[in-house]
Amino acid sequence: MGWVEILGFVTGAACVWLATREHWANFPVGILNTCLFLVLFASAGLYANAALQVVYLVLAVHGWYSWLHGGRDHGVLEVRRTPRRAWLVGATAAAVLTGGLTLLLGAVAGASAAPFWDSLTTALSLVAQFMLNRKWLGTWAVWIVTDVLLVGLYLSQGLRLTAVLYVLFIGLCISGLRRWRARLMVPVVPLQEVVA
Repeated sequence: MGWVEILGFVTGAACVWLATREHWANFPVGILNTCLFLVLFASAGLYANAALQVVYLVLAVHGWYSWLHGGRDHGVLEVRRTPRRAWLVGATAAAVLTGGLTLLLGAVAGASAAPFWDSLTTALSLVAQFMLNRKWLGTWAVWIVTDVLLVGLYLSQGLRLTAVLYVLFIGLCISGLRRWRARLMVPVVPLQEVVA
């Protein structure tokens, strides 16, 4: 356990906590976290998870903009239910990406310490992040499944502190699911109606 893993722990927890509260600052904190985990995972031989961090950088910029300007009239994006079609597209994308990455990592000697699990968690993480960027409630269910798998993967690679972080993430995801679900129950009143 080194300073990169410790800083990854702190920034990762802060990022997910901010996301559960629908705070846009989860994205800049997430960018810092992504840079730290890129270094950590590459040094642990989890190359698909390391490459995922580069994709996260792009998705974080997209999500940051979407949360601030992706709503009605280019306003703040509100929490929404996940469209049914998105579940099918997400599952298909995860399956195809998992298969492709597993073949790629398996074909290159030493490309990953655990090719299938590295690939599966990478694919699920991408689906979950895409859903988070859209503020779809289902993001939390996908993150919970992904984080459970990642706890096992990180323990198998000796990344104990990171595994503990992902146990914390599971709790935060459950909290996020509850908070976002409650937000769907509260009707959004346009500002002009409040002022009038």
